[in-house]
Amino acid sequence: MYTDEELDAAAAAGILPDQNVVDFRHFVAARRGQIDATEHERFRLLTGFNDVFVAVCCGLILAAAAYLGGRLHPMVGGLAAAAVSWGLAEYFTRRLRLSLSSIVLLIGFAGGTLLAGLTGLVDLMGLDGANIQDPADAAGAVAGATLLAGAGAYAHWRRFMVPITVAAGSAIALVAAFALLVLAIPSLRDSIRVLVLIGGLVMFAIAMHWDSQDRERSTRRSDVAFWLHLSASPMIIHPVFSWVGANGAVQMVSPGLALATCIATYLVIALVSLAIDRRAMLVSALVYVLYAMGQLFSMAGTAKEMNMALAALVIGSGLLLLSTRWEAARRLLIPQLPGSMRDMLPVAR
Repeated sequence: MYTDEELDAAAAAGILPDQNVVDFRHFVAARRGQIDATEHERFRLLTGFNDVFVAVCCGLILAAAAYLGGRLHPMVGGLAAAAVSWGLAEYFTRRLRLSLSSIVLLIGFAGGTLLAGLTGLVDLMGLDGANIQDPADAAGAVAGATLLAGAGAYAHWRRFMVPITVAAGSAIALVAAFALLVLAIPSLRDSIRVLVLIGGLVMFAIAMHWDSQDRERSTRRSDVAFWLHLSASPMIIHPVFSWVGANGAVQMVSPGLALATCIATYLVIALVSLAIDRRAMLVSALVYVLYAMGQLFSMAGTAKEMNMALAALVIGSGLLLLSTRWEAARRLLIPQLPGSMRDMLPVAR
């Protein structure tokens, strides 16, 4: 019996082409006469408890390397963490394909590269890292450091192909773009929410590109898309719900209208999540819709201490019901969409 992880490892090592792995899974599913709908959004976080054990050990080693190197200079600490992460990944990622450990090592590498680049540029520019007065200097240092970290993430992807790397590299590239934009147009510092929303939409588009290449959700491309969606969702959700007043930040409309808008927005998000067969956006918006529902119960005269409990009960029950009827809901929704859109989405089963 071969596990999905072993098949993916064989594909990553070049022993089996990706399409052969897909065809094999289809053959087995057809022979068994069923397709497990619960596996449509699977992602590999754990390979086994040994993965947890190795991840903890790697975290300790990286923290020690960063601290000991940082005693000499913060840049040395960052470089030490990045170098150790890469070295450990050669065995635990490239050979053993441990999922959680690979994520930890990728974060260690990207974080170490970013720290080394940022502290090195701050020194090179002659800035006081603890007290940078000119925003242009800060933006320049951040842009340079993120560009360096982005190049490192690309090299890491080419070598190890850890699915989360594309999301991390995309996020780093967006931060670099934001920093360069603020450097070129200082007034954009007052429009951070707009930039974050645009960045989230860009990352969502990248995620859909990866998803459209694997509509069966059976290759590494689906895992890459999962992490991209997980990164894009809060970048889209937070600005949108802030503008409609879900967190009390906007008071341009009446409370009732703001709360109704929040709930309507969440319903739209639910439809988008169903269409793309990804639940990340629903989870990202959960805090906001819980707040909005709690406020609705408050306006209805419910005792204050019961508002959030009732909101959690209603929202939790609704989402649980949706999860049990997810595929049935998709079978109703997908045929209503334009053909060009359906061709990019996972098939409703």
